[in-house]
Amino acid sequence: MNKTRIGFIGLGLIGGSIAKAIRKFHPEYRLLAYSFTRSTLDKAVKEAVIDIPCTEKDSLFATCDYIFLCAPVQTNISYLPFLKQTISSKCVLTDVGSVKGEMHNAVAEVGLSSNFIGGHPMAGSEKTGFSNSRDYLLENAYYVITPSEQAEFSKISAYADLVASLGAIPLILSYEEHDYMMAGVSHLPHIVASCLVNAIAKLDTEKERMKLVAAGGFKDITRIASSSPVIWKQICLTNKKYISKVLDEYIQLLIQAKYLVDQGDGNTLYQMFEFAKNYRDSLSDIVSGPTLEQYVLYCDIYDKIGGIATITTLLAMNDISIKNINIIHNRECGEGVLRIEFYEEKACKKAMTALKNRDYQVHTQQ
Repeated sequence: MNKTRIGFIGLGLIGGSIAKAIRKFHPEYRLLAYSFTRSTLDKAVKEAVIDIPCTEKDSLFATCDYIFLCAPVQTNISYLPFLKQTISSKCVLTDVGSVKGEMHNAVAEVGLSSNFIGGHPMAGSEKTGFSNSRDYLLENAYYVITPSEQAEFSKISAYADLVASLGAIPLILSYEEHDYMMAGVSHLPHIVASCLVNAIAKLDTEKERMKLVAAGGFKDITRIASSSPVIWKQICLTNKKYISKVLDEYIQLLIQAKYLVDQGDGNTLYQMFEFAKNYRDSLSDIVSGPTLEQYVLYCDIYDKIGGIATITTLLAMNDISIKNINIIHNRECGEGVLRIEFYEEKACKKAMTALKNRDYQVHTQQ
């Protein structure tokens, strides 16, 4: 029986994490890879993530059932003529980029549309490279799939099954819908955060009093402005059509807000803030997808040695398992908030009772 063969071109954070996840959940699969950095490829082979190291345009890619393009977009596009002459008609060609339009158009130009199913795993880290890749990075993360119109249903279905088998949540969209959606919920916020930081830098006094007191809400809303300028320049240039469209709408809303302030229109300002609050509050707190619930509580704690250890010990004494725990770094609303996530609703309710019995202030929403 032939074993499934999966090839990788590029083994950075995302490519490496996909490869490690496949190795974890499908140890019988054969994985091939090429990396521009030889030391990365050597490391992947040494760690038994990759079975077969490949050269840049290796004929072994012809044996693959799937090929993941995990290099920068222009590099991925440069490989398409080679892959057109190499892969079989049954091979699924995919990528992992956060903007899909440019790749879909390039694939169509070389005649690989019947093979291509775009992909965007919505997972990542501030760290990069294979050394920071993890086999659990995709777990409970949305994985957007953007099939070409010419891709057969059987290929799309098999690819979605592969994605799901790695612990991710497949979400099938057209590439146009994906790029528009990302322009709104990802690309626009980065531009807004950067412009807000630049505005405060421009408005600040010589003594930088604004910078001195900037904390809490300002730092929270502008956190993503610390992202890589190189990456975001590329994203803006490759998704400019949809980014421009959502910016137009956002600018109109800013102009409207300025008008309401200038006019002192308190009623309409209230409606603006109320609508935003209601919509924001309606956003799901379920980060793992539409079918998997989160069971989370928030506990006020004091900033003192042993504070977290005391709580985790208390929960352990009550036979309550914790899925995840972290501190919410926002000191505007109290002395500290601990976010605790559980595997099941029963454990969450039991933990709430145990903590309240010890006079902790516990909330179900932050």
